[in-house]
Amino acid sequence: MGFMLPLITGTIWLFVLWRFVWPLPFSTGIRIGLALLLLLIAQYHWLVRLFFGSVASPELPQEALIVLGWAFGVLLLLAMLALVRDVLGILLYMPWRWGGRLLLTSRTLTLLIGVSAVVLSAIGVWNAVRIPHIKTLAIEVPGLPAAFDRYRIVQLTDTHASRLLPEYWQDAVVRRANSLHPDLIVITGDLADGSTTARARDVAPLQNLQAPDGVLSIPGNHEYYSDYVDWMAAYRALGLNMLENEHILIHRGDDTLAIAGLTDRQAIPFGQPAPNLQAALKGIPEGVPVILLDHRPENAREHAAAGVAVQLSGHTHGGQILGAHWITQLFNGGFVSGLYHLGNMTLYVSNGAGLWNGLAQRLGRPSEITQILLRPAP
Repeated sequence: MGFMLPLITGTIWLFVLWRFVWPLPFSTGIRIGLALLLLLIAQYHWLVRLFFGSVASPELPQEALIVLGWAFGVLLLLAMLALVRDVLGILLYMPWRWGGRLLLTSRTLTLLIGVSAVVLSAIGVWNAVRIPHIKTLAIEVPGLPAAFDRYRIVQLTDTHASRLLPEYWQDAVVRRANSLHPDLIVITGDLADGSTTARARDVAPLQNLQAPDGVLSIPGNHEYYSDYVDWMAAYRALGLNMLENEHILIHRGDDTLAIAGLTDRQAIPFGQPAPNLQAALKGIPEGVPVILLDHRPENAREHAAAGVAVQLSGHTHGGQILGAHWITQLFNGGFVSGLYHLGNMTLYVSNGAGLWNGLAQRLGRPSEITQILLRPAP
């Protein structure tokens, strides 16, 4: 993330200073104090990296991370709400000058934006840390053998074990997933943040995941920010079958289903194997439907062209905040949340169970544990 994150958050702070803080009906001293407080909040990622570990995994108590997540959410929502107000004011100014000027200059509206940001951020951080609900959907698979009709897959993704989402949270997710009695559990990346030493207790509940056909997983981009090799060994020690550009075949009598998994493109700067679809599919018998696990959804069109039947992805967290999810969508090939049909392939992008502690907000994009029932396509 380097210098980019402080630059982005600094720009957001300047906008909030200009369009929210300075128009407030308070004394100059109070406004300067509020501006300095918001500056500290804007740069809190940089500050925790200096004093408390790393941007990916600050070693702070959960309560502190919740407060920081709420404060940073307030800053973001101040910027978003002020921007919406300004755009509406400009649009109204031409046909209805008085109404446009009122929106752009009303101090009462500015105060209302402040109160709304404080309340909405509290709701957002609560949604971020609560135990995710179960979302159930059916996916029709071309050529699905009859033996796999109603085959039940539970998809977990973006569990992000950390001081924000620690052992008790991970254990609750595991118990909720097991309660669905799936045939197979798949995890589509970003299992943990931080080193294997720091997160040993927090990821331990993953060893309790249970399904007759096992637990299959792939790495996400966050697996590379600490020691990738250590994490692959740690996950395998927990009983997770890590698919790194490879596949397994699941048999029901004479019928077969293939589950393939890719690494993440974050592997490239770390000198690890890059995603390789050809290698992942090599050796799958012709006519066997393929379910592909890929952390990011951005290459789904390429995978559809290669004959994949279903792709399961995460990474986007559903965009986390309704409205702002459009930005996430732009950076992920146009995919952000839910089902997409690409020719004969179905892509499902899960909102994820957890999220990165540096943006602990969910508004209108709820977390989920995904239960998928396979059905033959008509």
